[in-house]
Formats: sequence, C-alpha cells, structure tokens
Amino acid sequence: MPEPRPVRVANCSGFYGDRLSAAREQVEGGPIDVLTGDWLAELTMLILASTRSSGRGGGWARTFVTQMEQVMGTCLDRGIRVVANAGGLDPAGCAEAVHDVAERLGLSPSIAHVEGDDLLGRLPDLVAAGHELRNLDTGEPLGDRIDSIVTANAYLGGWGITEALAGGADIVVTGRVTDAAVVSGPAAWWHDWQRTDHDRLAGAIVAGHVIECGAQATGGNYSFFTEIDDLTHPGFPIAEIADDGSSVITKHEGTGGAVTTETVTAQLLYEIGEPAYANPDVVARFDTIRLAPEGPDRVSISGVRGDGPPPSAKVAMNYQGGFRNSVTFCLTGLDIEAKAELAERGLWSMVPGGRESIESVHTRLIRSDHADPATNEEAVAMLTITVQDPDERTVGRGFANAATQIALASYPGMFGTSPPGPGRPYWVYWPTLVPAELVPQTVVHLGGGRSVVDPVEPPEAPPIEVPGPALAAVPGGPTIRVPLGRVVGARSGDKGGNANLGVWARSDEAFAWLDDFLTVERLAELFPEAREHEVVRHRLPGIRSLNFVLVGLLGEGVAASPRQDGQAKGLGEYLRARVVDVPAQLVPIEHRPDDS
Repeated sequence: MPEPRPVRVANCSGFYGDRLSAAREQVEGGPIDVLTGDWLAELTMLILASTRSSGRGGGWARTFVTQMEQVMGTCLDRGIRVVANAGGLDPAGCAEAVHDVAERLGLSPSIAHVEGDDLLGRLPDLVAAGHELRNLDTGEPLGDRIDSIVTANAYLGGWGITEALAGGADIVVTGRVTDAAVVSGPAAWWHDWQRTDHDRLAGAIVAGHVIECGAQATGGNYSFFTEIDDLTHPGFPIAEIADDGSSVITKHEGTGGAVTTETVTAQLLYEIGEPAYANPDVVARFDTIRLAPEGPDRVSISGVRGDGPPPSAKVAMNYQGGFRNSVTFCLTGLDIEAKAELAERGLWSMVPGGRESIESVHTRLIRSDHADPATNEEAVAMLTITVQDPDERTVGRGFANAATQIALASYPGMFGTSPPGPGRPYWVYWPTLVPAELVPQTVVHLGGGRSVVDPVEPPEAPPIEVPGPALAAVPGGPTIRVPLGRVVGARSGDKGGNANLGVWARSDEAFAWLDDFLTVERLAELFPEAREHEVVRHRLPGIRSLNFVLVGLLGEGVAASPRQDGQAKGLGEYLRARVVDVPAQLVPIEHRPDDS
C-alpha cells in the first residue's frame, strides 16, 4: 500500500488543447504521486466524434498521447501514476496508442482503461425498456431524435480508476468520467477508502473540482488578475489530499501565477449548480467547504461533508439539430439603428420566402460604436443575423447570396466582417438520466485481465442538514457609484444549455452586503436578458459566495448557441462592469471617485 501521507495529485490539462508542456512541467517541477488531467467537455465529445468519423484518427485526445511520449519514462522511474479521461469515445484505442508509444521508447508500463460510459449502442434497448430519456432541462422525451444521436455517454465515477490502480496499472485511461473522478479515484486508492466514506470522498471531489481546469486555480481567468505579479505563464495546480479528505491546493515552487483563497474560490464557483454537487460516488456539499491560507501558494480545504450518491447517472447526448449560417453587417457612424433596420429589411426581401421561411432567426445589434469617434474603428457597430433550419438549402447559399446582393443597395458605408459562406451543421446537447445500476464500469488491463465495477448504491440516510454561518451586519452609511467588480469577483461558465454565474465577496462585511443586494430581481436589472429566463439563486456563505443558474440562456448547448459568448465565459466580467451603489466603506481607496 502507498504511504499514509497526503497524496499529491497534479493536474496537467484543463481541456483538449491546453498547454502541451504542462505534463512535463508537473513531472519535472517537484515531487508528485499522480499526474492527471481533464480533456473532455460536452463540445469535446462532438469534436472527437467528428475526428473519428473523418478518418483523421481515433476518438481520443491525441495531445495526451504526445504528452505521454514526453514524460512516460520519468513517471515510471519515479513511480508516478497517470490517470486521464483522454480516452474520450475510444478509451481502448487511446490505451493502445499509449502502448505503441511505450514500445517505441523501449518502456513497459502496465496500462489499463476504463469503459462502460458509452451508451450509444444501448439507446434502443433503453427506450424499449421504458426509459424515455427526458431532457433534464425541458422535461421533453427523446422520441424520434434517437435516430440522430451521435454521442451518448454516461458520467462515471472514480471506482473504476481505483480498481485499475489497485490492480497495478501505471497508466489509466478512461472515457467519460466526471471531471473530479480522475482525482477522487486515485485518492480512494491511495488511502484505501471505502464506498461509504462519504465525507472523505466529498473532500476529494471538491479538491478535484478545484484543479480540474488547470491554471484557472492558479490565477488564470481570475477577476483580480492585476494583483498577481506573474501571470504570463502560471503553474498548474496540485492537490495534496489527506486521509480524512481534507486537502491543500498548491503549485510547484517558482512557477507563475498564485494560489490564494480567492483563486480557489473562483474555481469552486465554476460550472456548478446547487450546493449539493452530485457525483456518481457521492454528493459533495459545497455549502460545507471551509478555506484557509496555509502559507505562500497554499490553501487548505476542510470541513467538506458528503451525502450518499444519487440513484441516477447523468448522460450527455448530442444530435445534429440542423444547419446554421450567419452574416455580420458593419454599421459606421450616424443613425446606427436606422441602418440596422434597413439592412434587415433588405436582407429578408432577397431571401426566398422571407424571414418566415426559416425556423429560427437570432438578431443581435452590438453597439460598439462611440460618439465623436477618434478613429474609424471606434465608429463601428455590428449587426449579426444567425439563422438555423433543418434544411441546409434554406440557410445555405440562398441566404448568403441575399446578404451579398444588397451590398451596393442598402445603407451607406456597408461592409461585412467576412464573405458569407454556406450553411454548416450544428449540434444539440441533450442531458438526461438513467438508473445508476444500468451503468457498471469495466476495467481492462492491456495484455489480459478484466473486471466489472458495479455502481455505488445510494444509501437510505437523509441528506445532511447544514446550518448556515452567522453573517456580519450589512454595512450602512453613504454609498458610492462604482463598478460592481471593484468589490466582488465573478466566474461564469456553461452547464449544457444553462449558464452559471458565481459571485464572491472579499470580506465578511462585503458578503453581507452582496447577499442582501444581489437578488434575482437585481440581477435582472443589471443583466436584462435574465428576465427572459428562469434564474435560480444559491447561497454559499461559507466561501462568501452566491451562485446563479440562468436556465436556457445558452439555448440548446454550446454547439448550437447563437450567442457571441456561447459558453458564458465572459458573463461574470460583464456583471462586474455594471455600475451600482456600494457602501463607501467597502470600496478600496484607489477605486473611489476623486469627489467621494
């Protein structure tokens, strides 16, 4: 068994396309026990499906194989285990590719892969057995869409990884496991945890959530980035997970970026929903998290409680929704709205059947122009019209040609950002649930050996009741009008067709004010688009935070969203730019107006 000390799990990837040198930096930068990373997102599964169908390679993350070529020898020499979900749609193929690299290098690692997440071939049987595969967000049954599904993957937990490591695997490749499972699985193996160790597992899930997105935990995508001295090349994060499930988030000494309670808080708020954060092995209670500084670039996470796992497994499916096209008209100078109206009128007059002939039309006028502009570019606004339809011809060249044909017959100064093109397919994300007992994991050791890992059965115990901490008094006195972001940070992202918006305060007094100020109604005032959607507000006072879920803001998922920011990455920074009345005592002196 491994030593009874914290296991050091180092992340080297937050998405497919992350820094290629990160694996080598983590392996060579200091002592670690496990090298892991996250390569998969809902959109990534579509990219891998496209890659596989085009014959350009397997349905796995090829950058992971490249990284293994760089560090495999050192990992074997130092006893560093590797766990990666880079297997995507073909974990067996990815394991074989890693094996080929090992043979080329003259190495002999023990390689295993975990499968069982891919339900594509099982969908007809599931439907025949009475599972309607209803959309988690809309409640609509899958119905005839089953014939268009191109990916269907259940989110697996970490016990397959634990089993593979216990079986001697040096490298474990998985398909679609939860992002945090690549951390909780190794932690359970290292400490010999049991399935009923809910609090310990929950602590590891929280640590995994913090480091899963790479440098986002060390200052990347951080609201107060100007306070970090060296953010050019931030180091990647490490979680030191103790036997009781508590952890310390850190990074290698001498690397860029920073690990602070606020960089950790920011990542805790990324792409979450309610405080009961469900994973297949445990429900981690984010409303029990406690953070504390432990020294330079060291933040402890403690107190995390865990409920038993949910009875259902989440499944992410994608199907082709139709075809889309887009055109952007640049509008310069005066009378912007009148120019936009004329451009739209002219465009639809040239489209056969007009606007009504197209199933879905999204029009967005972005007023990036300035009054009395100092440069030509400062005078330009943009009108973007995006169309979607099941028929490629409807949104294809006919639509594109209509935009071209009005070029000399419309508003003055007309030009576009790029030549209109043909219609392109778009894909719809469909989240659903199946009973957890229908999704066992299979661990396959390359060269022989196969075992089945049954799903975790939910316990009968009721959920934990968490008392809220006492809050400071809401500050009174005079207020100052400043951007909200002068006193709070934010992190936002996508949850399928929904967006999450996490906001944190920098002191107890600031959270008391934020909690009182930023209601659902106030958010709708600051972000008018929120009025068109259901908004759910969750409180996380233990980390001085609020989390909002904007249901349906991203439409049918990232691959189908017509929004400029289809993953809601900038939503938090938009909110921080809004000017509001803030108690003067909360505003740092350097951000107060001269007359305050």
